[in-house]
This record gives sequence, C-alpha cells and structure tokens, in this order.
Amino acid sequence: MKYLITFASATGNTQKLAQAVREALPADECVNFGSTMTIAPHDVVEAKRAYVGFWTNRGTCPDAVAEILQSLAGKEIFLFGTAGFGESQDYFDGILARVKENVPKSARVIGTFMCQGKMPPSVRERYEAMLSNPNEEAKARFLIENFDRASSHPDEGDLADLKRAIERVR
Repeated sequence: MKYLITFASATGNTQKLAQAVREALPADECVNFGSTMTIAPHDVVEAKRAYVGFWTNRGTCPDAVAEILQSLAGKEIFLFGTAGFGESQDYFDGILARVKENVPKSARVIGTFMCQGKMPPSVRERYEAMLSNPNEEAKARFLIENFDRASSHPDEGDLADLKRAIERVR
C-alpha cells in the first residue's frame, strides 16, 4: 500500500519518531518522507495512507500540519506526535482530539501515538526565573521536574511503542 510520511519537528523529537515510522514500514511503498514543506499534491494523490507527525503547539498541531491534514480527504491517517508534558494519556488524548478536528470527514484515522519530547533549554530557564516569585514557586518546581523528565524523550521505549502501534495497523 502506497504511503507518505510527513512531519513538523521544532526540536528533532518528532523527526526521530518519523524515522521510527519509516523503519517500521516497507521502503518500496513510500511515496515521500519529509517535513510538511516537502509534500507535493501528487504525493497526496498517490498515497492511500498518510503518517502525519507533529509537535504540540498550544495544545494542538502547528498550522502546517493542520493544512496537510485538511488535504487528506479519503485517506487513511496515522497521527503521531510529541509534547513537552506527557505523563498523562488524558493530556495526549486532548491534544489528539484537537488535531483530529483538521481531518476531513471522508478520511479515517486508523491509529495514533504520542509521547513526551524534550524541550529547549530556554524553557527551563523560563521556569527557573519563576522560582523568584513566591506565588509561582510550587508551579515552577513542578514545571522544572517535568522538563527534566522530558529531557530523555523520545527514548528507545517510546520508539519501540510507536513501532508496535504501526504494526497493529499494517
């Protein structure tokens, strides 16, 4: 079955997931692998299935991913993504629900996967600055702890989980 893999990756986390998707699928059936900027209309026409990856931007996918999703009428779609926060499946499910709002009614989401992803050091610096405000100290400590947990993700366990999710829909 012809497929494409496209993604938006701000820090390399989602690109790492996209590479794992690529490794889990037959190479000879891939019509395109690359960022959302490299997907051409003829790739969309040729592919029966699209694996679409995103980083979380304000609780949903970036605009470029939303635009790609909106162009996938009649396709099977597998969504995968990363978020700086991530120890709650409910949190991931909320993100996925917002992302799915961009999927045309004639398309079908056949699977999803999300995991935590590391954040840039500037985010930790912003959290550390919050420590000087007594009203925000508890929140800042929570955010810093989450930042530190996220620093190793996506890890080998995340990549293995993603590959298993891909296998379930093949």
